Amino acid sequence: MAQLILVVDELSAWAPYFPSENLLDFDTYLKQTPAKNASRTRVINLCKNNKYLSNGYYCSLLAEARGQHVIPSVATLNNLRNKGLFAFGFNGVSDALAALAPDDDTKLIKLKSYFGRSPIPELETLCRELFDRLPCPMLELTFKKRSRWELTGLATLSPRELVEEEEDRFAEALEAYSRIIWRKPKSVKRYRYDLAMLVNPDEELPPSDAKALTKFVKAGERAGVNVDLITRKDYQRLAEYDGLFIRETTAIDHHTFRFAQKAEHEGLVVMDSPTSILRCANKVFLAESFTKHGVPTPKTLMVNPKGKESVAWLEQELGYPLVLKIPDGAFSRGIYKVADRGALIETLATLRNASALVLAQEYFFTEFDWRIGVLNHEPIFACKYFMVKGHWQIYRHNETGKEADSGSFVTLPTYEAPKAVISAALKAVKPIGDGLYGVDIKEGKGRVAVIEVNDNPNIDHGVEDVILKDKLYDMVIADFVRRFEAN
Repeated sequence: MAQLILVVDELSAWAPYFPSENLLDFDTYLKQTPAKNASRTRVINLCKNNKYLSNGYYCSLLAEARGQHVIPSVATLNNLRNKGLFAFGFNGVSDALAALAPDDDTKLIKLKSYFGRSPIPELETLCRELFDRLPCPMLELTFKKRSRWELTGLATLSPRELVEEEEDRFAEALEAYSRIIWRKPKSVKRYRYDLAMLVNPDEELPPSDAKALTKFVKAGERAGVNVDLITRKDYQRLAEYDGLFIRETTAIDHHTFRFAQKAEHEGLVVMDSPTSILRCANKVFLAESFTKHGVPTPKTLMVNPKGKESVAWLEQELGYPLVLKIPDGAFSRGIYKVADRGALIETLATLRNASALVLAQEYFFTEFDWRIGVLNHEPIFACKYFMVKGHWQIYRHNETGKEADSGSFVTLPTYEAPKAVISAALKAVKPIGDGLYGVDIKEGKGRVAVIEVNDNPNIDHGVEDVILKDKLYDMVIADFVRRFEAN
């Protein structure tokens, strides 16, 4: 379990708040010998730190030198002293303040923000953006109206500078930001590790359904791991945890990737890592990787959709029908079956604004695709995903907004899957990483062909877990424990 430390100038500064075993004054922290697992220690620096070489400055400096994760960081403190920082814009300042203060006589507004929370609802989004950029427990914000509203001042605060009403707001924000410090050891079961599982309750096709998520939580309990479901609003809480398990569909230009990057930066065990997401999300990378490492695939070409010779070249090399793919499609989206020249020209025209490169593949029809689950280079499940009836893919998305159709499935023990299929799956993930992957493979006509590697494959109750049942969830959590112990 990650250790959390609150540092104040003097213990008396904490008098209005609930006692915490995690609280240290600056002198005690200065003399403290850091634990060997310093990377799992989180420090919230509440010292008065708005001056260079103050207690607060040295607290952050010592934490970073000790390999601990601290807010505010030294870089944040330095940025806050840089008046030029306010020259670059923060979205919504002028509009938010104009709506808040319609009276033309109002020229100055000051407010205090606690862990990105604002006492003024209209400025909540702005305060969260500021906290994301400059993570700091307490900030006093100054806005001035010139030709328009501008942010002209940012200053750090300590608990001693708050009045009673502000103390309540700070305590609520601190509790929300980091519940760990409010736990009473005798009334809460202690776990060896804390694992954040990122989910999106509103996602149409999530990687794990609600029952599977519950199975992961129970597997964690059996292994002494506290599995805590979080959502995108919990971005700033990541430092509380030892690991991050992403159970939301990932993409590069997306909060899931930012979560993975932040977790890796904080020293957490991450599944799947930013590197895995980058490599799996782009079919161009996968195509080049498969070629380099001799992974069997359908014949694949990369084409410029704006190229004048592209149509003739694809006709000559692949013939009809053929398949066009945008590099970052998922769940059968962004994939087009093309049957003739007219459709090819039209589809390339559609895709030319989506990507500078498009993948073209020979059409390799099979009644089902294999999905081989691989964890740390070992196969853990084998499924046959059948095509939607009357369609050529396992998913059929409806333009009307209705839920997507999907085909049936059969789950088998991995030892019953053809050896060539398992071998191709393991070969495909080897250059990607050692995380959790789902490898899609076609088998037919005496051939085995890898279609793609997915970085956070589906594990749904009653589908991928049919054979191993609870053991499948135990295997995933056990791999996290292995990584925690090696971290």
